[in-house]
Amino acid sequence: MRFAELEGRDVAIWGFGREGRATLSALRKRFPEKSLTLYCKREDVEAGRAAIEAEVRLVETAPDARALSSHNIVIKSPGISAYKPEIIAAQRNGTKFTSGTALWFGENVRDEGGGARVIAVTGTKGKSTTTALIAHLARALGVRTALAGNIGMPLLELDGQHADLWSVELSSFQTGDAGPVELGVVVSLEEEHLDWHGTRERYIADKLKLAEVSRTLLVDAESALLMQRTNAHPHRVTFGDAQGWHVSAGAIRRGAERMFDLPGLPLPGAHNARNACAALAAIEWAGFDARAAARALRTFKPLPHRLQRLGMRDGIEWIDDSIATTPAASSAALRSVGDRTATLILGGFDRGLDWDGFARALSLHPPHAVIVQGANAARVAEALAKAGVRARIERAEDFQGAVMRARESTPPGGVVLLSPGAPSFDRFRDYAERGRAFAALAGFDAAALGEIEGLGIA
Repeated sequence: MRFAELEGRDVAIWGFGREGRATLSALRKRFPEKSLTLYCKREDVEAGRAAIEAEVRLVETAPDARALSSHNIVIKSPGISAYKPEIIAAQRNGTKFTSGTALWFGENVRDEGGGARVIAVTGTKGKSTTTALIAHLARALGVRTALAGNIGMPLLELDGQHADLWSVELSSFQTGDAGPVELGVVVSLEEEHLDWHGTRERYIADKLKLAEVSRTLLVDAESALLMQRTNAHPHRVTFGDAQGWHVSAGAIRRGAERMFDLPGLPLPGAHNARNACAALAAIEWAGFDARAAARALRTFKPLPHRLQRLGMRDGIEWIDDSIATTPAASSAALRSVGDRTATLILGGFDRGLDWDGFARALSLHPPHAVIVQGANAARVAEALAKAGVRARIERAEDFQGAVMRARESTPPGGVVLLSPGAPSFDRFRDYAERGRAFAALAGFDAAALGEIEGLGIA
């Protein structure tokens, strides 16, 4: 959808987080006098009150089907499930739904080619790091590159700006709003966000909507599921295989050529080495010198709350992996600490994900201790017990108690790893707030954790 299609139409914005505010700003630039309706939570109003004008009718309750049906077009935030009954009912009544992401693509990308050069990245885990790596490597080669999307800067915040390359992260909530793109990258595919998508199959199908709008598709050759589900794509390329960018014998390689030794990579874990391969393959596909860019891996600054090493307290190392919102991500995080004595903090909002496979894997290589907390604590603990995980397993009443018990359970020289395998919004606004709380409870300056660097155009 393009902005021109909003002319003379009754338009509402649903959600007023960062993307909602960027959408309102873009609308005001084009339609300064247009009357709008804004549906948002009271806390979002307080955060964005300066952007709300007299021409905006403010509604501080979630709209029902009747309210939604009263508008021609609703621009909704990505966190609002497209499968809500009230949305489906309003669509039957003729209301069209779009998003800030769809509007940006409508203005900047053309079906026939031309417009912005976009590399769009999605995946259950690794998508933010891969997106940031692509931007970092391209910039190291002197390419004017935008870093935006789900990673922390809505595309419409860069409305009207130019970049030679756009590195864009898309969540499973956004893939259906994108396209066409020159290159789509899918770095991983696991079960997640069942509360939004409803079923595992629908989640996978929504993720792979990116494949449908990608002129070329880049996927991990080591993922049997990805390879099987994208087999029909006419222009599929891969990373992770011996002929291309892959990890082997302690190094990132391009075919047989040794390109970068893993000890120099500032990203822990084998999964992050694969993310680097994905980024290098994407840069190469875009026509840039990936071999030259590989040297810049050494200067990449890891994103906060992603296996972020906070430091030592009480003789224990503390690692913040609050971004881990699936059991698979927690498994990868635990593998990254190797054979060290580790206490793992698990649990959070319950989205109904299956923990049995995680628990079986944990029973083969158990950590020193597991502390479970959050809304899904009982279900996680049950899965661990059922699998016979031979580790000290405790259930904490709250997050503060979980950190305290982790400290008490971990001997000097050990590691406390926050890698919850679940979202944060049973008790926190987002994963970043949870990570900052973890750092503060461990005795670190939460304000020093930093934000994602490099957002925008550089």
